[in-house]
Amino acid sequence: MKIPTSRSAGDRRPSSDALPTPPPFHVVLVEPEIPANTGTIVRLCAATRSALHLVHPLGFRLDDAALRRAGMDYLDLAVIREHRSLAEALPPGASAWFFSTKATRTLWEAKFASGDFLVFGRETKGLPEDLLARHPDRGLCIPMLEPKARSLNLALSAGIVLYEALRQTRAATGNRVSSNPGTCYALLP
Repeated sequence: MKIPTSRSAGDRRPSSDALPTPPPFHVVLVEPEIPANTGTIVRLCAATRSALHLVHPLGFRLDDAALRRAGMDYLDLAVIREHRSLAEALPPGASAWFFSTKATRTLWEAKFASGDFLVFGRETKGLPEDLLARHPDRGLCIPMLEPKARSLNLALSAGIVLYEALRQTRAATGNRVSSNPGTCYALLP
């Protein structure tokens, strides 16, 4: 199967050109393996107007039923791009943060900026250690209070990180995040 260099992942999904403003963040999944996790992250990115970047190889097909079930009707709202490599996914000069249980700095030590790329590795192996070694000041972990806990689920981790980044940058983007009746308007107090 030929993988496009960078594209929206479907005829019905908007391209970044169709968005009224640039996405607040870019979530990058490097070789994700579990379709339901990716589907949940599709919903997360659609709800926050963030772009989702999928770095091949994927452990599933994009038409996988589990991905569609988890993403449900949010697939039409999401901006999804596929890439052959992480280098292709990160534009030159991009501000990227790399999340790993092996990182020594915590999420709370980062100062996120709109447009940052939030990079996560695959569920079973995480990000390559050489990548983390090349970017020691950009590697972050999510603190866990239980020392016996190995890691958090990929979709949960992406949600924690993305909402912390949105919380930090809410002054730049404003607190009002939705115009739909009955939805939450403020990210956090």
